[in-house]
Amino acid sequence: MIDGTYQPKVRMVAGGDQQVIASGGAINVESGGKILADGTQAANIADVSIAAVTGVDGTGSNAAAKADVDTAFSQLQAKINAIVAALEGAGIVAAS
Repeated sequence: MIDGTYQPKVRMVAGGDQQVIASGGAINVESGGKILADGTQAANIADVSIAAVTGVDGTGSNAAAKADVDTAFSQLQAKINAIVAALEGAGIVAAS
């Protein structure tokens, strides 16, 4: 007998044109698996690299200390690279 109250957390919508991941459901991409768009994996996104800031001497109108600016850029670079690594790890973009 069919249980009409059963609702799986991952299901295909009637008509087959949409996959639904309900609260508590998940998509697990195993090692070697990929997420494709129109049959193609997204291109690699190169790691972010920020050149050292020049011309910031901590005086006058540019009173920000160069070390503080460099630290901010370094933290930003680390965060963006973590995003790239996560996308690569999920198979959303190709690894470099």
